[in-house]
Amino acid sequence: MNRTLLKNATIVNEGAIKIADVLIKGKRIEKIESSIDPRKVNVKIIEAAGLVLMPGMIDDQVHFREPGFTYKGNIFSESKAAVAGGITSYMDMPNTNPNTTTLKLLEEKYLLAANSSFANYSFFMGINKNNLEASLKINNETVCGLSDDGLYFDNQDGLVCNYPDYLEQLFSKSNSLIALHCEDDGLIQKKEAQYKIKYGNEIPVECHNLIRSEDACYQATKRVVEIARKHKTRLHVLHVSTLKETSLFDYKIPVSQKRITAEVCVHHLWFSNHDYKEKGSFIKWNPSIKSEKDKKGLLQALKDNKLDIIATDHAPHTLEEKKATILKVNQAVLWFNMLYPFY
Repeated sequence: MNRTLLKNATIVNEGAIKIADVLIKGKRIEKIESSIDPRKVNVKIIEAAGLVLMPGMIDDQVHFREPGFTYKGNIFSESKAAVAGGITSYMDMPNTNPNTTTLKLLEEKYLLAANSSFANYSFFMGINKNNLEASLKINNETVCGLSDDGLYFDNQDGLVCNYPDYLEQLFSKSNSLIALHCEDDGLIQKKEAQYKIKYGNEIPVECHNLIRSEDACYQATKRVVEIARKHKTRLHVLHVSTLKETSLFDYKIPVSQKRITAEVCVHHLWFSNHDYKEKGSFIKWNPSIKSEKDKKGLLQALKDNKLDIIATDHAPHTLEEKKATILKVNQAVLWFNMLYPFY
C-alpha cells in the first residue's frame, strides 16, 4: 500500500502544538513521531516545514439550501466550499423548502447528500408546534438532533424558546440533542416598534443590535437553560452573541460530561457594532452583531470552557437579499466567501 511521509509539520491537535512527522498509509495515519527516517519505509515525502497540520474540523451549524433554495447553493456546492476551508464534517439545519419537519423529508435529505456531498454529513430535524411526536422518533445514531433554527414555531411567528409550555413537553420527552436559537420575540418586537416610530420602515442597520438586543438574547437563553436543567435535557445553544449569556454555562467540567453546551459563530468573534457603519447589511445576522465588549468576552468565554465550539452558520444568500432593509428577515451569511477563499 502507498505511504506518504509529512516531514516537520506543525501539528495542532488536542490542545497542543508540536512539530513532528506523520506517516500515512493509504487513507489512514499510521504513525506520528518527532522524527521518522524515510530510509526505513518506501514513501513519498512531502516537506511540511512551516505548514500547519490540523484534524478536519466539524461545523455544527450550516444552511446548505437544498432542497428548495438551490438558486443560492446546494449540498454539492456548499460542501465543496466547506472542504476547501478545512471542514470535513457538517450538520445542516432544517430551514429548507419544505422545512425538514418529517421523518420522510429527513430521509430525502440524507439521500441527496449521499449522492452529492464532498464531506461527512448529518442533518437536524426541524421542530415546531405540530410535530412533537414525530420528532421523538428520530434515530440518534444517524440524526444529529432537533432544531428550530430558521423555522417558525406557530403560524409563521416565533421561536421555540418563547414557548415554555412546549419546552416543558419537548425537554421532558426527548432523549435527543436539541439545538435552539434563543432570542426573546416579545422584547424584540417592543424595541422594533420604538424604532419604527422614529425611522419608519427604513431603520438604519446600526440599530440592528439595539433591536435584537443583549437582553433579548439573555432572557431567552436563561429561560431555555433553566428548563433544560430541570429535565436534564441534552441542550445545545446556537450562536451565542453576548458576554452576559456566557454566565449561564458551566465551565468547571469537561465538555464530554456536559448536558448543556453552547457555540459561538465566527462572525460574532470577528465583528462588533463598530463595523455596521462600513459593512452595513452585509453583517446583519440574527442574533445580531453586538458590542466590542461582547466580541472580546465571547473569545475569552471560549478559552474559559464556557463556550464549547466555533460554528460558521454558513448560509449563502444572493447579493440582493443581503442588501435588504433591517426589517427584512434574513439569516444571511456571506461570511463563507471570506472563510472559504479557495472556493
